[in-house]
Amino acid sequence: MSENASPFPPTLEGEHSSAVWVIPPPRHRLWLHLLLLFATFLSTMVVGARMQFNFLHNQPVFSLNDDSLSLFPIGWIVQHPSNLLLGMPFSLTLMFILLAHEMGHYLYARHYRVYATLPFFVPFPSLIGTLGAFIRIKSPIPSRAALFDIGIAGPIAGFIPACGALLVGLSLSHPLTPGTVSDFQLGLPLAFKIAGRLLHAGNLTGLSLHPIAAAAWVGMFATALNLLPGGQLDGGHIVFSVSPQFHRAVSFVTVLALIPLAKYFWTGWLLWAVLLAMTTRHPPVPVRPSVTGGRRWIAAFAVLMLVLSFTPAPFTHSSGREVWPEVREGVRELIHELRGGARRLLLRK
Repeated sequence: MSENASPFPPTLEGEHSSAVWVIPPPRHRLWLHLLLLFATFLSTMVVGARMQFNFLHNQPVFSLNDDSLSLFPIGWIVQHPSNLLLGMPFSLTLMFILLAHEMGHYLYARHYRVYATLPFFVPFPSLIGTLGAFIRIKSPIPSRAALFDIGIAGPIAGFIPACGALLVGLSLSHPLTPGTVSDFQLGLPLAFKIAGRLLHAGNLTGLSLHPIAAAAWVGMFATALNLLPGGQLDGGHIVFSVSPQFHRAVSFVTVLALIPLAKYFWTGWLLWAVLLAMTTRHPPVPVRPSVTGGRRWIAAFAVLMLVLSFTPAPFTHSSGREVWPEVREGVRELIHELRGGARRLLLRK
């Protein structure tokens, strides 16, 4: 375009003050969403098969003992492909919970004409086979009320099926083999303890959790993480929509609270503290209409969901006091070995 050329089409010359430009949103890369969905389904099937194997042998589902299967037993699956079907209870339950959470966000974004991507699932060969799922919002949110509805829809949509899976999974769980000592134990949130009393399940730490109950635990854990009241997590969106002026202060307090939790309960809280500290600033949202009336009661329900799903120590024996000395000792041994190797090289020369 030359320097003097008009930026408007010829048919609109002289009329551009009243022209309305509509820019269509970019098209969904459906193939990418389906590929990630399928890959995450496979990765959760693999770890789910290990969980089901442990459950059938009266072992803790997350057991990492020397005589148990590996963390991600792909070799075991390749040798006996039919074993992959064992992972269906865990995989289908967890994928449904994660999908429900993200679709809660997505559908409310569509309701308010906010452009959001379809869910991206993240496969990962970890203890649960995934790093979760997320959507990306790519257009401004029109109001605090819209931000509130979009932010809280996900946790509610995921929490409800997680509660259902919890009741079903605990009813299918059975006692561990007497004398079994697990090297890896889960910290159970309040929702598990309430469900255990309702079902008269007895001592939950003495149960081999059914993989469906394990998926419910993961769903509860994901709900608690998302509802942390800070940054740009779902909880941070809820806080900002209710009271924008307190968002940064609440985020800062949350970061400070996570540091002692990392030291005394679970070192992973330190990572979340760093992530929240990097995202304390919230994108601007129009002030009106504000969040009033019934939405404030729903905000109180968000607090209740956080209380029911949160556990200070999701994984036992993993506090900073226990892990950090081991890390320091490992670093010292590594430095000692590197120095020794350097000395041997110098002597050879």
